[in-house]
Formats: sequence, C-alpha cells, structure tokens
Amino acid sequence: MREEPNLAPSDWSRAMAKYRQPIHSRSIFELTVTVAPFVAIWAVAWWMLSMSTALAMALALVNAAFLVRLFMIQHDCGHGSLFRSRRLCDWIGRVIGVITLTPYDVWRKTHAIHHATTGNLDRRGVGDMPTLTVTEYREKGWLDRALYRLIRNPVFLFGVVPFYTFFLQNRLPVHLMRSGWRYWLSAMGTNAAIGSALTLIVWLGGWDVVLFVFLPTMFLGAVAGMWFFYVQHQFEETSWQHEENWNIHEAALYGSSHYELPSVLRWITGNIGVHHVHHLASRIPFYRLPEVIEDHAVLAKTKRITLRQSLRCAHLHLWDESRRRLLSFAEARALSA
Repeated sequence: MREEPNLAPSDWSRAMAKYRQPIHSRSIFELTVTVAPFVAIWAVAWWMLSMSTALAMALALVNAAFLVRLFMIQHDCGHGSLFRSRRLCDWIGRVIGVITLTPYDVWRKTHAIHHATTGNLDRRGVGDMPTLTVTEYREKGWLDRALYRLIRNPVFLFGVVPFYTFFLQNRLPVHLMRSGWRYWLSAMGTNAAIGSALTLIVWLGGWDVVLFVFLPTMFLGAVAGMWFFYVQHQFEETSWQHEENWNIHEAALYGSSHYELPSVLRWITGNIGVHHVHHLASRIPFYRLPEVIEDHAVLAKTKRITLRQSLRCAHLHLWDESRRRLLSFAEARALSA
C-alpha cells in the first residue's frame, strides 16, 4: 500500500477506471463457489428434516451466509460489473432474484436511484433509509414522531422491516407505478417463479421444508442484508447535503462507509464494506474492490468503521445539520435542553 495525496472525490472516480474490467474466469469461479454450496446445504438441510428439525434449521441458518453472497452477486449484475455482457449480467441477476425474493429489474431501478441520490436531503425516499433532520423531527406532531421512532427502533428496523421488504414489498412494485410495465413484468415474473418453486417444494417435501429450511434461510439473510445496507450510510460522520450543495462524488466518498470486517465476513458480503469505493465506481467487480484499498492508503483510511464501532450505528437516528453528524434521540433531546 503506497501513500499518495488525497485526491478530490471526482478525481478518485476517474482513478478507479483501471479496476473496472471484470475477469471472466474469476466471475465464473465466484458464482460457482457461491451457488454450489448454497444448493448443497439446502439439499442436506432438507434431508436432515427426516432426522432432526433442529439440525435442519441450523443448516438453513448457516446457508443464509451464501444467500447474502448471492444477493451481492445479483447486486454486481445490476451494475453490469460481473461480466462484460450486459445481457448476461441481467439474466443471471433475474435468476438469482428468484432465490433472493427480489425482482431484479425493480431492484436495479431503485438501486440506481439510490446511487444517484445518496446523501441528498432534497431527494430522499427511494432506495434509502428514512432519515429526518433534527429540525424536521422537532416540527413533526406527536404521532409522526412516534411513527418515526418506531421505524428507527433497532428491533423494528432489523426484525419487521426485512420481512416486510423481502416477503411483501418486493411482490408489488407500487412505488414504480408510473415507470412502465417492465417493472411489473419483472415483479410478476419473479412472483410466478417463486410460487412455482414453493409449490414444487411442498409437493415433494411438504410444508416442513418451507417452515424449517426455506424461511429461516430467507429471513436471516434478509436481516443481514438490511444491517449491511443500513451501516453503509447510517454512521455518525456520514454526509447529507441539500441539493444546492450536494455533489455525487463527495456523497459517494464521504457519505459511504469503509466497513472493515473480518476476512470471513468480507467474503460472505462480497466486499460490500468497501462501500465508498463502490459508490465512486460502481462498475468495479466486487472481487476487485480489495485491490483498490491495497493500492491506495488514503481510501483505506477514509470513513473507516470497525465491526465493534458499527454497533453504535443502530442507535443513531437524526441528522444534525449544524454539527454535520447523526445523533441519537437522546443526544438531540440533550441539545434542545
């Protein structure tokens, strides 16, 4: 890792160009070592049901790790970074979307909006976590405050919201009602494939397979995915700006975390913790993100948070525009006092 001057955010984006080319053999390898274990563990868990429901559920929970990794590969397909062929990326993403309960074209659209608006206070509402400023929260009535406190409660946020998002919201793209039939086709096609797969599972193995293998894997994977999405932008020294001061490159570099994880978790999450680099250059394949960090010391240190530090992020709720940091409800209340 070499030391270098800290470039402007827009210059960093251009400096990432050499990392954007996918290595096809590596992409195939990463896809294989994710899909094969996922299918194998699923099959063993199904088989184990005849001997021990508890062991079957334990395997299903372990398999959530490979489900998360499948979602990260689907994520790369959405950015067109896994293979040079956009069409190949799209069809791989659509197939994986059935497994992750996420209609690919719907998700790709909302995720593109997320990348285009992250950190913009005037363009909140699609592909991001509900976030109010301290001033906005104080101006709300008691009912709206109570609802916001509920939404930002960790139990609700990482318990109810993942279930709602992946099992219910993804079934109907009502938020893209005016964006064309393509997104409804994506959602309905994914729903039909999921329904067919579940019907076949019940026919072959009964409802026990759904209850003790399918649901534990899906729910734990959804919870993990929600946490990683949350912590990538909801950390204390993130960045939010109004439209007139907002810049997409600055939002990418300063509003996205470098979530430094143990090697096992880096592998499971497809290096998505190197999130500031991903937002600077979303066409970089996930397996090349560590190269960027190894080559550029400045980026390795930028917005870095550890696993232990990230636990505090669950208790941050409001953006303080004057102090330029996220606060807890208690901290905001202390300031007003």
